[in-house]
Amino acid sequence: MWSYLRVRDALRSCLLALVVSALAFAACSKVPFTGRSRLLLVGEEAELDMGVQAYEEILAESELSSNRRQVDRIRTIGGRIAEITGKEDYEWEFNLIEADSIANAFCLPGGKVAVYTGITELASTDAELATVMAHEIAHAIARHGAERMTQMLMVQLGGIALDEALDSEGERTLELARIAYGVAANLAYILPYSRTHESEADYLGLIYMAKAGYDPRAAVDFWLKMQRQYGDKEPPEFISTHPSSGTRIADLRKWMPEALEYFE
Repeated sequence: MWSYLRVRDALRSCLLALVVSALAFAACSKVPFTGRSRLLLVGEEAELDMGVQAYEEILAESELSSNRRQVDRIRTIGGRIAEITGKEDYEWEFNLIEADSIANAFCLPGGKVAVYTGITELASTDAELATVMAHEIAHAIARHGAERMTQMLMVQLGGIALDEALDSEGERTLELARIAYGVAANLAYILPYSRTHESEADYLGLIYMAKAGYDPRAAVDFWLKMQRQYGDKEPPEFISTHPSSGTRIADLRKWMPEALEYFE
């Protein structure tokens, strides 16, 4: 019982320290448009360098599409969205990767965008494809990647503190404490922030696509498609990195009046 209570108190102290540390530094940076305060321990220059390196590695291992019409399509849509973000310091690049089985896209720091051919079939209109691309671009503009790296660093520091707090305990107790800490940090810290990032990218993406001249109502149409196709495969929201399709659709509808002001 004594060991259990000590482990419980140590876990609580480490998680509390994690939250307090994040709150103490949160005012150092704010997300564009939403104004959300967050902690960033990764410099933007380092983030951009990592983005360029990762992008080059992915392209080197991928087959780029030779479909000129689709390549021009994503570059036109991406260029319009990039222009309204105001990120002139980004060296924007848009490529289409041949992978019909992957219905996805991504944007790495610095405006390095890749779209997989699988998503071009699902996003049948330019406005629907703009939904996807604006969402991914929003992640880069909001520097969600740097925030995730910061969060992982905070979790690692909490793990070190836990090891120090239980240094005199046996190896079995320490092992169980590490497992419990990992589960607690994931459910209470990492996953909720991941869902926040996704919702934030949905909101920013909706505004960006509207400002770029794409009807934001297409975002709801696109996510209804996604819900019909993949909804039965979604895990429960509280253990997912993403909000459920139903939550996303409801949020998009809530934000729609604001987005339509930019569009109309």
